[in-house]
Amino acid sequence: MDFRPLEIADAYAFSPRVFPDERGLFVAPFQEEALRRATGHPLRIGQTNHSVSRRGVIRGVHFADTPPGQAKYIYCPAGELLDVVVDLRVGSPTFGRWDAVRLDAREFNAVYLAEGLGHAFVALTDDTVMAYLCSEPYNPSAEHGINPLDPALGLPWPQQLTPVVSEKDRAAPTLAEAREQGLLPSYADCTAYYEKLRSANPS
Repeated sequence: MDFRPLEIADAYAFSPRVFPDERGLFVAPFQEEALRRATGHPLRIGQTNHSVSRRGVIRGVHFADTPPGQAKYIYCPAGELLDVVVDLRVGSPTFGRWDAVRLDAREFNAVYLAEGLGHAFVALTDDTVMAYLCSEPYNPSAEHGINPLDPALGLPWPQQLTPVVSEKDRAAPTLAEAREQGLLPSYADCTAYYEKLRSANPS
């Protein structure tokens, strides 16, 4: 029941134990002590979000100015989705790369992504629910997006689905345009912020 690191540094996947019985099931999708062991600090909860999407809906790629940024802990309590983490941190060894994890309401697995990383997902079934815990409240002036259909990113959207993307996300810049505009977070700033969090919460 520990976190495993993804291909993108400072992002993790978690698979909790599910306890089914004749009544249904019980599961704890978020477990702070396991997350603390992985990241070196607890997750401050500034806001919880809940979205419902029909099949084919793509949301993202979203990120926030760092610091403070917005770390996210994501799981899927209904339906099924493909969750995507994108490294948007200029200077990172994995800048511009992504990793993806399938989340569903059978395994109740989860993804954690640190501040400065980009987040997107696609709903694989109708009425897919995404629940996510955020380290900071929503701050419109600090929120940004990258076009999820940017061909240079090549995100793994299933070919059999017709993508449903909001006008705002379609109008978002490509990764190259966002970098040129100075919108992307710095890897140095992000790693310094992670160290600040660890220093403030020694184990």
